Amino acid sequence: MYSTHACIFTRFIQFMTMELRMARGETSLRISAIVMLVLTACLVAFDTQTKVIMLSIEKKATYKDMKALRMLVYVTSAAAGYNVLRLCKHTTTVSCSEKINKGSNIYMTWILFLLDQMAVYVTFGTNCATLEGSMLALTGSEALQWLKVCNRFTRFCDQIGAAVLCGYAASILMALISTVSAYKVMRMYSPQRFLSLKIR
Repeated sequence: MYSTHACIFTRFIQFMTMELRMARGETSLRISAIVMLVLTACLVAFDTQTKVIMLSIEKKATYKDMKALRMLVYVTSAAAGYNVLRLCKHTTTVSCSEKINKGSNIYMTWILFLLDQMAVYVTFGTNCATLEGSMLALTGSEALQWLKVCNRFTRFCDQIGAAVLCGYAASILMALISTVSAYKVMRMYSPQRFLSLKIR
């Protein structure tokens, strides 16, 4: 009898230790993703360069000149805000030990998992669109008679390149967060029976 209670207690301690490690890992991943997303948005939004094109005609390059850069600022800002909200929810859930209905808990876990997935895909897609537009600005297109822009606005293009790299790093971090969310969903189901919730 004593050994059974000791075994249950040991398993409970191991489970709580694993939960604590996973919570700390998710928190650090979210904070890192927020930093990268904010850095991406700031690098793009505050990037300007003015050059003399012809005689006294000046041209100022900003992120508003290309729709992909504008979308990158909006999407990374929204993704950073979403991760801040999730971080707040995560810390309040950990600090408040309130009992939640099993049915509502599974629905909420699925919704949060799908939101994490959506945030990753939208951020990654926006970064890819920005990279494609930046490559056109870098190399130009003879077929479409588009001139190279980065040979004149070099500092502007370098900063956009750094922002795209930060955006991809943020996408990777958010993909890792999404795997944690997927684990939280899958562990609610029984390994023996297909799509059956575990009995608690």
